[in-house]
Order: sequence, then structure tokens, then C-alpha cells
Amino acid sequence: MSIMNQQTSMRTAKFGLGAVVRHRIYPFRGVVFDVDPEFSNTEEWWLAIPEEVRPRKDQPFYHLLAENADSEYVAYVSEQNLVPDTSGEALRHAGIPEVFERDPDGGYRMRLGHAN
Repeated sequence: MSIMNQQTSMRTAKFGLGAVVRHRIYPFRGVVFDVDPEFSNTEEWWLAIPEEVRPRKDQPFYHLLAENADSEYVAYVSEQNLVPDTSGEALRHAGIPEVFERDPDGGYRMRLGHAN
């Protein structure tokens, strides 16, 4: 009897909920509050990204409470465009207290009872 091994195309997300990340190219950073195992936005959104920097769809995409020097917003970013933010600086996004608690060591963890 032979058993075939099947490889799954599903990848493990590199960043978990509460991870602080920054964009590899653009000057913003944020905290992860949800993860899609692969692209799950509209085709129109994806096509609006210039082709030379358009990310692949077959990777995790992260929902971030994001901020730059001027504003706070929600961002949707591919894994290939994120790197860990190791600055240790607190984020100022006004939505963070609704979703996260700050650990004594400065990390972010989901509030109990909060569904992402």
C-alpha cells in the first residue's frame, strides 16, 4: 500500500496578532490585528498597485492598525512587504486600546473577548 504525501500551498504567517511591523518600502508601521492566509481583498484594490511593486496573492496578508508621521489608518499589507519593527517605540493609533492591551515589556496582546 502506498501513501502519497500532499504538500499544502498554505503558508504559516510570519507575524502573529499583536506583532509590531513596518513596511519594507513606505514609511509606516503598525500592529497586526488580523491575518488572511492569502490575498482576500478586491481585484480592483490589487490592480491599483503599480505592477512593478504589486505583491503576489499567494502569501499571507496582514490587517494593521497603521500610522505614519501624519496620520493613523488601517492598512492591508502583504507579508513580503513587512519587516519586524524593533524600535520598541509605542504606537499612537487611537484604535489600539480597543483591540490590544500593552504588556509590561511593551508588547501588544489582544484584549480578552475581542474577536478579530
